[in-house]
Amino acid sequence: MAIARPSVASLFIEMKFRNQVLAAGTAFVARGPHGSLLFTNRHNVTGRHQDTGACLSSTGGVPDRIVIYHNRAGALGQWFPVEELLFDDETPRWLEHPTLGAKADLVGIPMQNLAGVELVEYNLETASTPILVGISDPVSVIGFPFGIRVAGSLAVWATGFVASELDVDHDALPMFLVDCRSRRGQSGSPVVAYRSGGAVAMANGGSAVFSGPVEKLMGIYSGRVNEESDLGRVWKTSAIAAVLRRLAPNPFDMKPLDINLSL
Repeated sequence: MAIARPSVASLFIEMKFRNQVLAAGTAFVARGPHGSLLFTNRHNVTGRHQDTGACLSSTGGVPDRIVIYHNRAGALGQWFPVEELLFDDETPRWLEHPTLGAKADLVGIPMQNLAGVELVEYNLETASTPILVGISDPVSVIGFPFGIRVAGSLAVWATGFVASELDVDHDALPMFLVDCRSRRGQSGSPVVAYRSGGAVAMANGGSAVFSGPVEKLMGIYSGRVNEESDLGRVWKTSAIAAVLRRLAPNPFDMKPLDINLSL
């Protein structure tokens, strides 16, 4: 049985305070030049409304840890829960946008507990297939509306359309709008342009024939503009890449300096 790669790349998450589950949502892993981070919305990890600061849980609690239902290594189609702390003492472990900070509703979380985990990543180091995506083209918000999971923890696809010009920033922020019937639980979902194959329009104005699926990560979904609208906000991949660049290079991966000790 063929399963679309984005269906396993989206990860079901639970935000908890100690042992109490406060909320559920979606996350995914993206790789940059110095490693990988788990991405979700900032409001998921703070437990507070991004604009008003109001507590999102009816319990009045805010999370101190996150549980990620990771893919099991060597057994794709099986998942198991892994807990990551959100704070070192009282210092948040997540990384925010380097210039927008708390104004940007996305965070990258360094992962410490990866034993037995298979990471299905969106690799921002490599150029994505240059398929044409523009105003009114279809894109999918791939996550877990109302916490719904398929056959274990496969994600649900909600497909809509690009609703604002991609070359223009919505609200003077690195965002665009999508017209899609997304709901609670999809916060933190990757937004993907997915084409099943065959003749596909390319960004250079031509077309190419693909024997299998092609995909392009467009950004991270962060909720509807208001409760009465199907318009949702998507933070662009440029914002994701900016957070990834905050990761310091691993010194053990650096090449040794070529020093002439005979001088």
